[in-house]
Amino acid sequence: MTTLKAKLRAAVYLALRTGFRALPLSEGQRDRLRGRFLDRHSDWVPPPARGRLDVAGGDGARRPLVRADEPAIGHVPYRAEALPATLPATLVAFYLPQFHPIEQNDAWWGKGFTEWRNVTRALPQFEGHVQPRLPADLGFYDLRNPQIMREQASLAQEYGIGAFCFYYYWFSGTTLLETPLRQWLADDSIEMPFCLCWANENWARRWDGRGDDILIGQQHSAEDDIAFIAHVADYLRDRRALKVDGKPMLLVYRPHLLPDARATAQRWRQWCRDHDIGEIHLAYVQGFERPDPRDIDFDAAVEFPPNMSNPRSLTADQYLINPEFHGDVRDWRELASELAARPLPDYPLYPGVNPGWDNEARRSGRGRVYLHASPRGYRDWLSTTIHQRLAPIPPSQRLVFINAWNEWAEGAVLEPDLRLGHAYLDATRQALRTPTMRPATSRPCVLIHAREVGALTQRLNAIGGTGLEWRIIITTTEGLRPTIEQAVQQTSLVAEIEIVGDQGSDVLSFLQIAERLYVEGEQVLLNVSAGAPHAPHQLNADLAVADCASVAFRAFVSEPDLGMITVGSRGAVPASVSDRDLGALRARLGLGPATEEHGNGEATGPFWVRLSALRPLLDAHLPRSLFDDDAGTQAKAVIALLPSVVRHAGARVKEEAGLTR
Repeated sequence: MTTLKAKLRAAVYLALRTGFRALPLSEGQRDRLRGRFLDRHSDWVPPPARGRLDVAGGDGARRPLVRADEPAIGHVPYRAEALPATLPATLVAFYLPQFHPIEQNDAWWGKGFTEWRNVTRALPQFEGHVQPRLPADLGFYDLRNPQIMREQASLAQEYGIGAFCFYYYWFSGTTLLETPLRQWLADDSIEMPFCLCWANENWARRWDGRGDDILIGQQHSAEDDIAFIAHVADYLRDRRALKVDGKPMLLVYRPHLLPDARATAQRWRQWCRDHDIGEIHLAYVQGFERPDPRDIDFDAAVEFPPNMSNPRSLTADQYLINPEFHGDVRDWRELASELAARPLPDYPLYPGVNPGWDNEARRSGRGRVYLHASPRGYRDWLSTTIHQRLAPIPPSQRLVFINAWNEWAEGAVLEPDLRLGHAYLDATRQALRTPTMRPATSRPCVLIHAREVGALTQRLNAIGGTGLEWRIIITTTEGLRPTIEQAVQQTSLVAEIEIVGDQGSDVLSFLQIAERLYVEGEQVLLNVSAGAPHAPHQLNADLAVADCASVAFRAFVSEPDLGMITVGSRGAVPASVSDRDLGALRARLGLGPATEEHGNGEATGPFWVRLSALRPLLDAHLPRSLFDDDAGTQAKAVIALLPSVVRHAGARVKEEAGLTR
């Protein structure tokens, strides 16, 4: 009966939602009505789809070993680089101050609680789920130490962040988590601009501000409006206050929670005029509603992704580690693509971007996870926002808000982490530069996996005889390095020698080298001996592909949509790689379900690939330990899925038989 009732309720909800979407309402009206409904009837929303309950051989769910502290493929170390002389926009990063203990949190969550407790308790709920996410350079900091915020400000500015927007917690005269902000205010050595965002919702046990299980509530009133603005006046007067057209900026998280937002805005403006602050610049956050700010006497709105967007669900595709996972998995790439292309409204709006989202740490087993976020995807979104969406806006008014600098328990972080290092900060700095076209394909690269020397000399001679100006990379073991160096010296070629380990090394080194070459601006790579480097048929294939190298390279130059050329027919997927292995990897890479037309098969010989067509694979930032299994299952699965990866990137795959000399 309970199941039938739930199904009927879900059907009614879906019918109501369809009718609601057909109503001729403004965005603001629609958001307000939706918010009221969810506050009262959130239990009517159908639960998300369930992931795959993976029972291996009937003996329970597979639980792969993972390490949260392992640098992944694509990890970026700190590096000092100059910013553009004139920044094209001011980047403002939201900042959470809940990284120090306070009396109230001790009472609500236990002695010594900070946000780090949430962060470190998180566990992966499905394969490829990156949890917990752990800090790198700044460590598990305590914001009672003023030096931490100095280091954060210095790091942020070095990578192009122009200001922090501190969340501010005011509850009718009681403030929470304000100590770090007061320390910042008192520390004149910090030069970084800042503003405040009043998080004016209730503080609830669910961390979402909804009306159940309230720990400390808001008491909005005209008197409270005046008390609030008087309390934050020191921040507005500070010389470092972020200003728009000379006016200090103040944000409100949810204006519709105010009894009369317009009246509040007018009280604040008048108080500031009367108390030597002057005019202020009021903005609200589009997290739950989207009114025209002018209708409530505000100056602007601020986009707040991932809110106010609803990309497709990926939950049903995931292979569960926790059979009791009831969370919701969405596609971050769709979020980024949709917002990057969203036209600006006719009212002032500051665009927002988001480096990722996963609040599993706050909602164990029920988190909302946005999969397939990547530093390069974030860079592209931010770059498009700065250089295209904001192009019509005067430079002095180009603000972009980033959600967030340090929301560690919600997976929205720019700070360095152990998995990717400074990758998101590096992507931020790249996005500020004027976009340039990648240079024309000028030379091919070749990656040779050398496990013995005899065949290497023949390969090098064959490659040298093509007449092309190759960039040659050779991977080998430490013990073979002297012999390999000697073999290269006996030719007229120059080669870069990379030392790799033993397990999974050919495929792992292929991914690591491909990542590096793509970052360095290279475009076409020939991979040889990735499979059975010692077999005679492999050597013959290597020589054959070198013989056709000019033809293949010309094809990549003349056919921009060509992504891959396989040499020889594609073999069957090895028996050691199951459909389940391929399905889990497809889900991890975001390739979608397999189709008959684009089935899987192992690339049994050398292959050419356009590096940009590997983005779905490279942007997954797989951990190196994934390739440590003795059977090489994951390595074989990656090779089997390469054609699918290339096609998912929108490129074509061509068989070697299609080449003509």
